[in-house]
Amino acid sequence: MQIEYCTQCRWLPRAAWLAQELLTTFETELTELSLKPGKGGVFVVRVNDEVVWDRREQGFPEPTAVKRLVRDRVAPGKSLGHSDQPAS
Repeated sequence: MQIEYCTQCRWLPRAAWLAQELLTTFETELTELSLKPGKGGVFVVRVNDEVVWDRREQGFPEPTAVKRLVRDRVAPGKSLGHSDQPAS
C-alpha cells in the first residue's frame, strides 16, 4: 500500500495521519504502507498498485471513505463499525 503526497504543498502531515488511520484499522491485514514524496499537487492512495483515491479527481479523502475502499481490497469481510454507516 502507498500514499503519494506533494512535498511542494507540504502534505506530509496529512499523508502521515491517513497512514496512521489505515495502519490502526488494518493492523493485521496490511503488511506495509509507504509514504512516497511527489510533486505537482499529487495525493494518491494505492493498494497493490491500484489507485483507490486520487485527489485530482475526488478531492481530499475522508478517512472513512478510504477505509472502505481499502477494506474492500484487503479484507472484504471486515466490519468497520461506525465507518460502515453512510454519511448523513
